[in-house]
Amino acid sequence: MITRTRLAAGACALLAALAGGIAFPAAASTGEPTGEDAPKVDLVLDVSGSMRTRDIDGGTRMAAAKQAFNEVLDATPEEVRLGIRTLGADYPGDDREKGCKDTAQLYPVGPLDRTEAKTAVATLAPTGWTPIGPALLAAADDLDGGDGSKRIVLISDGEDTCAPLDPCEVAREIAAQGIGLTIDTLGLVPSTAMRQQLSCIAEATGGTYTSIEHTDELTDRVNQLVDRAADPVVTPVATEGADACAKAPTLESGLYTDREEFGQQRWYRVDVLPGQELRASVSVGADRAVNPSYGLLLRAVTVHGREIVRGEAAGNGRTDVISTGLRYPKADRDDADAGTPAAETVCLQVTNSFSVASGVKTTPGLPLELTVDVVDGPSDADDVASFGLGRGWWLLGVLVLAGFLAGLLWGWLSRLRFAVWRTH
Repeated sequence: MITRTRLAAGACALLAALAGGIAFPAAASTGEPTGEDAPKVDLVLDVSGSMRTRDIDGGTRMAAAKQAFNEVLDATPEEVRLGIRTLGADYPGDDREKGCKDTAQLYPVGPLDRTEAKTAVATLAPTGWTPIGPALLAAADDLDGGDGSKRIVLISDGEDTCAPLDPCEVAREIAAQGIGLTIDTLGLVPSTAMRQQLSCIAEATGGTYTSIEHTDELTDRVNQLVDRAADPVVTPVATEGADACAKAPTLESGLYTDREEFGQQRWYRVDVLPGQELRASVSVGADRAVNPSYGLLLRAVTVHGREIVRGEAAGNGRTDVISTGLRYPKADRDDADAGTPAAETVCLQVTNSFSVASGVKTTPGLPLELTVDVVDGPSDADDVASFGLGRGWWLLGVLVLAGFLAGLLWGWLSRLRFAVWRTH
């Protein structure tokens, strides 16, 4: 979904700006970020007591984090609005209630003053608890506002110590808000339990998890994630499907996100004109432990309930995302002079057969991503996408004919051989 700006496009934009430079504000002509839509990154650093451990390249985990942060701050692209949040940095005591509130914004998300940010990082010392869940909630607030990409990069060396506020559940709730926020996690010298928790947090929002055992690995990975935030992206639009086509939202071409309960049906509507083709795909992610053997069904149905075409897929637990798609070309009208043609409303139904074992929470629903694209149809719509074979019908017909002729030839040769054998 990530698209990079082409050099030719940049050249055209530059020529356009030069041609009409007087009409543009100074800030726009210099290429500086306009603010609200700038990409935002919040680096969330674990400063709990365990960061004193000396097991990364002969130094402490905190020393490795500070060195990595200094190099990352030097390399941060100008257009990125970067902030730093800490967890476990201020309260050294044993009061659990106070320790689980110990998260603070060390440097606010905004234009980066590299010297000021480095000075703030230099003052950090490993101190207290590991309130990952509260820190993620606060970091989501740090990134609130604007339509640009939003990314939290969590660096921790231990599990959350503030249960029952499960950080995995927190990540799912953040994803369910539909604000397009991604959480990437990095585990310093991870244990199995920590790896599972940080992986769960990342998977809930479509992020990544990385195990870190050396300072240069930490520097390189954080740099990659900050640079990724600056890449232009297609931001999904949050929508809410209905339990019936009649109540479903009408979608235009675009990328949409939703949540679907286990075994639930979600309905959406798309208008398709004669001569156009509907292309739709859907992906559902298992952001928590699910039972093996599951399926996903995407159907295109008329408003009267007649199925037009379907796409389906099955999984066996080896992947955490399952996807399928379909195409529906609507034939063009022959009576071009009959006025503006009426659009056909196509109902898209998404159904999943995921299930979970007892004890696993079923809310919020599973993350769903739906792509809708309505384009000009092919020249012969009746021949394309019929039963999902598209122009493969021609190949199928050729194969059937070839098989029939081969059967006739084999039968004739067999009879000929038998007749020759009898005469001799």
